[in-house]
Amino acid sequence: MSSKKDMRRPDLVIPYQEPSGKGESSDISSTLSSTLPMAAMFMRNRYVGWAAVVYSVQSWLGESEESRKNQATPGYFSVGMAVMSLLVTYMPLFLPPQPGLQPGSSTEAPPPVPPA
Repeated sequence: MSSKKDMRRPDLVIPYQEPSGKGESSDISSTLSSTLPMAAMFMRNRYVGWAAVVYSVQSWLGESEESRKNQATPGYFSVGMAVMSLLVTYMPLFLPPQPGLQPGSSTEAPPPVPPA
């Protein structure tokens, strides 16, 4: 009968503490899904634009409830930015640049004037 006695000691019991979350961890997928559309717009590269669309849709569909709470921008915003980057990269096909206009910053010296 003595073997059925409770051998646990209350002074040695350690209460369970739930581990704290990572807090403000930077998520690389949300960073890439917001910077790829900007890179596509600046470089006017269609391949980067399509990669931005695919990656941002993947990031939006794969976000969890916890990552939704920690993110400053929602997932559909990054998808919208990626679609807008595609529009910017394909814009010269539908709105071609006007002929005769030289690309430049208009801060260069004026053209030389022929002698009179």
